[in-house]
Amino acid sequence: MLNNFKEFIIRGNVVDLSVGVIMGAAFTGIVNSFVTDILMPPIGKLSADIDFSNFFVNLSDGHYPTLKAAKEAGAVTINYGRFITELVHFTLVAFAVFLLVHSINKFRRQQDARPKPVPRMEVLMQEMCEHLKCIAKRE
Repeated sequence: MLNNFKEFIIRGNVVDLSVGVIMGAAFTGIVNSFVTDILMPPIGKLSADIDFSNFFVNLSDGHYPTLKAAKEAGAVTINYGRFITELVHFTLVAFAVFLLVHSINKFRRQQDARPKPVPRMEVLMQEMCEHLKCIAKRE
């Protein structure tokens, strides 16, 4: 059983999956920073610094000026502003990932467009054919 477990762990797909999860976690930090630190500030400026996260519907008695005050009082709320914020965040993350994938695909297309070298065997075959044609012309 121990040998089977070692074989399972060392198998390529398990290791590849582990590397993928680790790289995904690291990439998540990069994408979140790109969205939070680069994309969101201009959007916040364009939207006149509106803080959607504080938009809520109070389902309890009483009036609360902020969502934090409502939560501290134990009020039942529908936090639609946080949903809007997360929706915008998701859209920006999806856009950032799209830009990355688009750039990678563009780079790959450029790599694929490069002429590939002719295999050595084909070059030798062409030289042999030309040599045989020269011999045939002499005879």
